[in-house]
Amino acid sequence: MPMATSALANFVVVLLIGIAAGLFFNRYSPSWLTRLAGGRRNDITSALVGIAGAFIGFHLSVIAGLPPSPLMHYIAAAIAALLVLWLWRGR
Repeated sequence: MPMATSALANFVVVLLIGIAAGLFFNRYSPSWLTRLAGGRRNDITSALVGIAGAFIGFHLSVIAGLPPSPLMHYIAAAIAALLVLWLWRGR
């Protein structure tokens, strides 16, 4: 697979991991922002925080030198997205 295609595929997959983590976390864990806003959920904010966490996890796994399998990087992205969301929620 050419490098540009794999980079684009990695970008899209990490983006989807972050969005999925943000929406999942928003549905099953009320945040301080939700309580402040009077019970309204903010899916976009949670998705953006999840995306940020996923990119942090993906790039940290690349820097750490995990095996070059994309699956390992995607797992690290998912774990980091959930961790960032959990920390963002103030738990």
